[in-house]
Amino acid sequence: MNSFAFTCGDVNGIGPEIVVKTLNKISPKLKQKLIFICPKNVFENLASTITINFSYKIVSTIPDFIDKLDVIILDIGYCKISPGKVTKSAGYTSYKSIVTSCELAKKGIVDSIITAPISKHAFIKAGINFPGHTELLADFFKVRKFSMMFVSKKMKAALATIHIPIKKVSNQLTSRKLESVIGTIRLSLKMDFDISNPKIAILGLNPHAGESGNIGIEEIKVIEPLLKKYGDYVFGPFVPDAYFGNKLFNNFDCTIGMYHDQVLIPFKLLNYNRGVNFTAGLPIVRTSPDHGTAFDIAGKGIAKEDSIVEAFMYAKLIVNNRKKHC
Repeated sequence: MNSFAFTCGDVNGIGPEIVVKTLNKISPKLKQKLIFICPKNVFENLASTITINFSYKIVSTIPDFIDKLDVIILDIGYCKISPGKVTKSAGYTSYKSIVTSCELAKKGIVDSIITAPISKHAFIKAGINFPGHTELLADFFKVRKFSMMFVSKKMKAALATIHIPIKKVSNQLTSRKLESVIGTIRLSLKMDFDISNPKIAILGLNPHAGESGNIGIEEIKVIEPLLKKYGDYVFGPFVPDAYFGNKLFNNFDCTIGMYHDQVLIPFKLLNYNRGVNFTAGLPIVRTSPDHGTAFDIAGKGIAKEDSIVEAFMYAKLIVNNRKKHC
């Protein structure tokens, strides 16, 4: 029996709401252990407005036996709810929920964690010095080779650089960095997605992929030498607009983009509310929805849970694939 932990995300956003709606969908149908790491008062507030279709028990520590219960609500302490607002307390609570989930995974209590959206601004207010989930998780598990992936039925994509300003992308785009991402993605495609001989596409950084060095040299200096080294399964550098315009991603198992929006804009156009964020290279399985906190609709009960349901389904798939390859 597989076990999964859901984090609450920022309690002033839609995170807790979409988790509860997801648990309503998945808990009656599938045999698994489910843990929702969330302040008791936040869950009870939701339970007063959303019909709960699963049995649950609220605890402060994980009990030895949880098989007979659909869901364990792991209380991590009171947090004031201020829908749509960025607060220090919400930032700290979202951080505590993530760290608690990591500790459960490290102890082998859960096979996977599904993280609800956080507010990076709330993190800053709380003094949490991480730009996002990916970097926090990599630090917790002491992993140096990792990559942010986005997966869906339509395409898989990954990032060479993550949460950094555009002006810093060129300096961080080194052969060593890109080689690490290629290796991480290739291994993940094999182990996590059961693709025996993956084909990987790499996008150029500059307009027209540098146009033979006339609009930038990163393609010539960094990307092309790696293509010669890994030419059996890595292809490119492709001109990004033509690549997506001609739907060339259909010819590859994963597309590696050079910076955040280069990949996320086309990915979300194709998969909005259905895409999943996956952290490749971690010793544990972590997925999340590919959207943010949606502060503008927080507390209104209208948030859609589609993306986090997909995140759960991909977590289940990857857990099973890893067990098959062990």
